[in-house]
Parts: sequence; C-alpha cells; structure tokens
Amino acid sequence: MTKEYFAKIIAKDQKGLHLISACCEGAKVKIKNIKYLKSNRIFLMSMKRIINEDKNKKIISSICRFDFIDSVKSKNIAQNNDDKALELLSINIFKKKENYNIALLFKDNAIINLSTEIIELTLEDQKNKND
Repeated sequence: MTKEYFAKIIAKDQKGLHLISACCEGAKVKIKNIKYLKSNRIFLMSMKRIINEDKNKKIISSICRFDFIDSVKSKNIAQNNDDKALELLSINIFKKKENYNIALLFKDNAIINLSTEIIELTLEDQKNKND
C-alpha cells in the first residue's frame, strides 16, 4: 500500500518563496481561479501543477495563498476571458523601499505584481474528491 502525501509549504522569506516558485514552475492557472480579496488583503491562485518530486510525474491541484497584499496589478492578461489558462514560469521578489514587489511571471509576457510589506505565502496541495 502506497501512501500519498500532500504538500503544504509556508514561506516567510525569499528562500521559501524561491522554493515555492520551483514547485510551481509550469503550473496551469485559469484566469477565473485568480482572486484578490482586497478587504482581507489575500491573493489566491488555484492551479494544476506537476509534481516533479515523484518518479511518476502526476498533476495535482494546488492553491497558492499570498497574505498581507496591499495592491495587485496585472499586465497582458485579458481578464474577460475566464477560461483562458496561463502557464506560470516563476515567482520573483524585489525590494522596493520598505515594501516588497512579488512578480508572478507567466508565459507570453503576462505578469501579476503584488505589493506587500511582509513575505507570507502558502502552497497547499488539494485532495481530489474521488481520492
């Protein structure tokens, strides 16, 4: 009997953010699965990512949650096309005065920029209904 483990990675610094970025490389994200809850200062992104840690590469649903987000800006993303899938290339971070700028870089030059004072994000795998 094989056991399945579901990842939950919490990042509170640049090294943790780079680890989550490596885990999410190549993930598919539908535009309708990207949400910014402004009043709660939470940015959520549901994705289908490939688990590279296992010999048998499989696709799993995951949620990436960014906390303490002050503002969100996007570029080259047609937000009226809900079913369009974006391919996440990397998550980068830049220090800008007292704040951080977290850049979500997607294929075809699409970008989402998150502004925050604190680095806090979580990557959590989701169990499928039929598991």
